[in-house]
Amino acid sequence: MSVALATQLREGTKKSHTMAENTGFVSCFLKGVVDKASYRKLVADLYFVYTAMEEEIAKLGDHPVVGPVGMQELNRREALEQDLDYYFGADWQDQIQPSPSAAAYVERIHAVAQESPELLVGHHYTRYLGDLSGGQILKNIAQKAMNMNGDDGLHFYVFNDIADEKAFKTTYRSTMDELPIDQAMADRIVEEANHAFHLNMNMFKELEGNLVAAIGKVLFGFLTRRQRAGSTEAAAA
Repeated sequence: MSVALATQLREGTKKSHTMAENTGFVSCFLKGVVDKASYRKLVADLYFVYTAMEEEIAKLGDHPVVGPVGMQELNRREALEQDLDYYFGADWQDQIQPSPSAAAYVERIHAVAQESPELLVGHHYTRYLGDLSGGQILKNIAQKAMNMNGDDGLHFYVFNDIADEKAFKTTYRSTMDELPIDQAMADRIVEEANHAFHLNMNMFKELEGNLVAAIGKVLFGFLTRRQRAGSTEAAAA
């Protein structure tokens, strides 16, 4: 039974996507204001999130709904490990721990995997398609803002195993549309994707204190006072 899940996810998460892009941290990031100390905390948080997601999805390789979306080319754990080594050094594992919001995110991923694994599709869509769609833009912004060269510290945004990102996204969406689910499950997956956006927003909001300390309240207020239209509301990814 086809329920056009990819379109439902896109349309059903537009508001959440816009809200995420208008959090203070992301708003400043998109305007080229990136504090390295805050950014490396984000990298650490993302490491715990992606480790949880990729471990759970790997266990569900034979699951009829989760298995098809577990595309190895998208995995980010190894890329994040390279970035953590860059920011924290060889002993990075001894220096990082998840923030409270990241810990809650990880807990939700594990809970969903145990209780209703189909909902992992919503988490997968929220993170990976966003990474693939905006990765190169965000990488370029971060490079300029933090005066960085090459991929060092920014491997998270580099998908070496995907030669044609546009074609891959088309395949990804087709895979979503072919998942063996009914409309009731599609509704639950969209709801979970919105929850995933809010879990991400909580991580971003925790980073705002560090960013304000780095750039000052006045500049932070200036950069975040206007709401912007979300990228998914402006055009298709």
